[in-house]
Amino acid sequence: MTSSKQTSSSNDSTLPLVLIVVGTVAGLSATDLVLPAIPILPSVVTGTAESAQWVLAGFALGTGVGLLVFGELGSRYRIVDLLIASLLAFAVLSLAATQVGSLVELSAVRFFQGIAASAPAVYAPVMVKILYDGPRAIAMLGRIGSIESIAPAIAPIAGVALLSVWGWKASFYALAAVATSLALAWLARPDFRRRFGRLESSADGYIELLRNRLFLRYALSQACTLGGLLIIVFSAPKVIVSGLGGSLSDFIVMQVLGISFFVIAANMPGVFTRWWGDERTILYGSALSALGCIGILTMASLSVEAIPLLWFLFVLVNLGLGIRGPAGFYKALLASGENDSRGSALVILLIMLIAGGGTAAVAPRIEDGLLPLATVAALVSAASVAILTLMRRDRAKLVDRDTIRR
Repeated sequence: MTSSKQTSSSNDSTLPLVLIVVGTVAGLSATDLVLPAIPILPSVVTGTAESAQWVLAGFALGTGVGLLVFGELGSRYRIVDLLIASLLAFAVLSLAATQVGSLVELSAVRFFQGIAASAPAVYAPVMVKILYDGPRAIAMLGRIGSIESIAPAIAPIAGVALLSVWGWKASFYALAAVATSLALAWLARPDFRRRFGRLESSADGYIELLRNRLFLRYALSQACTLGGLLIIVFSAPKVIVSGLGGSLSDFIVMQVLGISFFVIAANMPGVFTRWWGDERTILYGSALSALGCIGILTMASLSVEAIPLLWFLFVLVNLGLGIRGPAGFYKALLASGENDSRGSALVILLIMLIAGGGTAAVAPRIEDGLLPLATVAALVSAASVAILTLMRRDRAKLVDRDTIRR
């Protein structure tokens, strides 16, 4: 059977796909681009070092709220209209950030900026699902994920350059320019309003999704695998320097290696699904990531301080996520049925909550070295495998890869 989505996977899908990718990267960069300016903000804007941290926290809180808001609105209004409105709001709020008189005001602006920035993240997977069917959609989600994984590494470098040449406001001007350009690009193509109209209305809300065992199987396992990796990333700089006697350059090497292997795996979903099918791809990827985390825990338990070994094990964690990530997210969207905008929002929110909760659990014992970090990351990552295994009887309810392809 040849579907309209398969036909659309040619050149007419290139522009919307590029706009989708740039939009999600811009939302991610709204934290990392501003990050280098945080230490100097108390000296140029009224406030304290503590209130400067709220500039980051306010954005994160706003993003969490925005995920739920735009997930709900996606079944009520055209998603392109919502995307354009959010981009314009993001641009205006970015400009407003340059006019604040205190860090308290900046934190408030950043909260609302976080709400606006969440729309591309919610709608990107849904729009890919509209553009492509089955294996092709999984492949595109892998490519988007690989690009998104590079953004946190590049954005701080760009932020440092902007800060050194034009000052702390430059990052906000850059974000405003990108968001405005994206909004105008979407507006310039009226046909996109037809292709990405209002999603199928669903009477089910977030409560129904939380009762959907099949959705939870994929969503929670996705969140646990990615959450375990992020817990390591968020705490590793301090642990490597204080606990393992390394330097920040060791952390950078670890990140570069991890991202590189994630990108390779995330761009090969067709290979893995041909070998194993969707279900085993998700399970094997989760198991490999958990194995890497358990390896780090073993290393910490034996008081081994070999940083190259940490690099190798972190590569396994990233490889596992790259293998399972695209197929896992796509299966979660399928399991949410007509509730897919809410489903997309809920998956991302679960990732944020697990990563944030795990990092908070490690924080009180961050001075104790690698063991607390490795313990929490291993427990979270292993939970992904447990969820997939214990809830496997529900998997037959979902259309598998072969059926999708037909």
